[in-house]
Amino acid sequence: MLVPFSKISEHSKLWIFPSSRKFYQQEIPKIKAFIEDFLNSWQDNGENLQGSYLLKYNRFIIISAETSDKNLSIKAHDLLTAFILNLETKLNVLLLDKINVCYKQGEFVQYKEFKEFKELLKNKSVSNKTVVFNNMITTKEELEYHWEINIMDSWLGHLVKPHKN
Repeated sequence: MLVPFSKISEHSKLWIFPSSRKFYQQEIPKIKAFIEDFLNSWQDNGENLQGSYLLKYNRFIIISAETSDKNLSIKAHDLLTAFILNLETKLNVLLLDKINVCYKQGEFVQYKEFKEFKELLKNKSVSNKTVVFNNMITTKEELEYHWEINIMDSWLGHLVKPHKN
């Protein structure tokens, strides 16, 4: 059952799906309709889930489910994965590829394959001040405080060579 994102608790389960390209403006209403249809029918062990979503930077689909103190069943996870795979096909994008890096370059969000991102680091096109997205967070609370972080605070920080004075 679709609920406003503001009504989902801070400890609700959260998934972030970064798109391999920016969503086109004309796609946004269709994407929202697909997600809302899914969330209105998403169930866990025969019970409707309270779910919500955000589209951020026309690049990220963020899905959240109110799970209270219980874990979601494997079937509920499988339903979400199948939905996202279907969305990938409909939009001709990658959403489940976790071996990529999303980062800010000025006001723009960039998406690079890990190998390509390492080249950017090597060429100093990315610095130790770069903001990256931690798409591995798992709760709504983490979204506010641990999603957009300095590269040095991320798993990528060890790849950045310190500046010599």
